[in-house]
Amino acid sequence: MGNLVKEGDGWPSIGSMHTFDATEVHAKALDSFDPLASRRQAFLFPTVASLRGEVDPHSPPCVYLTGNSLGLQPKSVGGMLQRELEDWHHLGVEGHMHGRDPWLPYHESLRGPLSRIVGAQEHEVVAMNSLTVNLHLLMLSFYRPTKDRYKIMIEGTAFPSDSYAVASQTKLHGFPDAQAVVRLRPREGEETLRTENIVEAIEHHGSELALVMLGGVNYLTGQFFDIRSITKAAQKVGALCGWDLAHAVGNVPLSLHDCGVDFACWCSYKYLNSGPGAIAGVYVHEKHCKDTTLPQAAGWWGNDPKMRFEMGPMFSPVTSADRWALSNPPIFSLTPVKASLAIFDEVGMSALRRKSQALTAYMEMLIKTLAPAVGIITPSDEQQRGCQLSLRLKGDPKRTLENLKQAGVVCDFRTPDIIRAAPVPLYNSFHDVWRFVQALRAV
Repeated sequence: MGNLVKEGDGWPSIGSMHTFDATEVHAKALDSFDPLASRRQAFLFPTVASLRGEVDPHSPPCVYLTGNSLGLQPKSVGGMLQRELEDWHHLGVEGHMHGRDPWLPYHESLRGPLSRIVGAQEHEVVAMNSLTVNLHLLMLSFYRPTKDRYKIMIEGTAFPSDSYAVASQTKLHGFPDAQAVVRLRPREGEETLRTENIVEAIEHHGSELALVMLGGVNYLTGQFFDIRSITKAAQKVGALCGWDLAHAVGNVPLSLHDCGVDFACWCSYKYLNSGPGAIAGVYVHEKHCKDTTLPQAAGWWGNDPKMRFEMGPMFSPVTSADRWALSNPPIFSLTPVKASLAIFDEVGMSALRRKSQALTAYMEMLIKTLAPAVGIITPSDEQQRGCQLSLRLKGDPKRTLENLKQAGVVCDFRTPDIIRAAPVPLYNSFHDVWRFVQALRAV
């Protein structure tokens, strides 16, 4: 089996290209060393038959590698939702105070787990709304352009919704997006951005830069940016720095508070496995939470809880990230988030990161060994990526994607020629990865 060994903390060594073993036996041996292997049992998988539109109770689970788009359903979600439905049935409005998990403070139970995942103080995070709604709410507070300082910097390959959001914000303030939005591009002949080039661009636009807002992990390339260095560079020139963590939260280690990040937001239906359209999250550094002079959109759930039910006409913002919340949280939408966060709290991001690095390295080596014609545009440096590999395919990648699905493998496609595969450490196995590369090679 090459140089497969069991390391001190229980994690397998994947080996070098010179000794790498691409056999199925090796994949199963790696799974036998995985201390997180049993976590797979906590999730519900589509089957190979169901992907084909067939009904077969004996069909095996598919190889699900698109948790970077929609995570799998935790088995605990159904029972937890049923519990809340029963309390609504039996208690009605009294469920707010007397339910088994009272609804009035329900959102507060998510604060601790979320803060541990993103590396924040508990009062700096809140679960609310959807990602782009939160992005707009935060930019109302943190994009405050002047005649001289009005530019927003994003990746040239930012997720389209982010691009639309920042362009619309500059227009709301009277600045055409072509003039106000700086879109970063890689060096010629390269696929990803270099940290030094991002810092150089920040310094170049420094006196005109109001906000730097990148994705923590780029959705297209899978590149994990140096959040600390970029945040520091932005603030050094007098700009604020915010992050879209849609592809980073639950995927890579984050230290938002220690890095001095001004604000961030994320969705929870990808790596946080909370269901389609699930409640998103917000982080705001405590220095801004306490700044009562910040402009913002106000709603009653952002009011100081001591005054919330006095029903007065004046808004008195609470000095936490909750001040950006507008409405009372939807309990049935928060429940799947709560179920998933409980799993993350049990496992911990450090253990997930170790498995993620091993699993992704294994996929990279298998592709290079068995399917060398497939290009990988995601950085090889494990510090610059999470668990996603973005693959550039020749020919007809959409047809390849459909053929993979027929073979029981779920990935996704991004224009013009990228297939994204994400071996999620909570529920994917080394054998999953082996099956994927075998199918990729075959089709």
